[in-house]
Amino acid sequence: MATTNDLKNGLVLNIDGQLWQVVEFQHVKPGKGPAFVRTKLKNVMSGKTVDKTFNAGIKVETATVDRRDMQFLYKDGTDFVFMDSETYEQIHVPAETVGDAANFLLENQEAIVATHEGTVLFVELPASVVLEITYTEPGLQGDRSSAGTKPATVETGYEIQVPLFLEIGTKVKVDTRSGDYLGRVS
Repeated sequence: MATTNDLKNGLVLNIDGQLWQVVEFQHVKPGKGPAFVRTKLKNVMSGKTVDKTFNAGIKVETATVDRRDMQFLYKDGTDFVFMDSETYEQIHVPAETVGDAANFLLENQEAIVATHEGTVLFVELPASVVLEITYTEPGLQGDRSSAGTKPATVETGYEIQVPLFLEIGTKVKVDTRSGDYLGRVS
């Protein structure tokens, strides 16, 4: 159990038997009336987000979530196989649980796998990853403007938008939350 004062991003709450992760929270102290906490919660299993308001100081039930550093080994059918970096134990995570993180996962890459009572809840990647462009249309000579973009396929098979001057074989930094191009990596 925790109070609404203990809320922080990433905390997982147990509300009516369902697990909800705090995405955003804001303590509000209006001029009139009691203080309250406005939150945006994401259902860990379905991915649905809702806005929920709690009165300040009330108790909320937290879920025990075990976050472990794991290494992505390989894909086995539709499952992703991760290995615990400390115990070398391997676990199979279904593709639905991995979700959009699959667009940025390379073999031997580190990720955080969160579990609750033996069930894998979600896979968390670093904020950005470095990927190599495997296919893109050739850029025009002298086209160094930042105005235009073109589609490019990275080594995971995911397609992102990149500036016109980038070519096949270029390593780029990609935001894992939005899939946006962040820059070239030399």
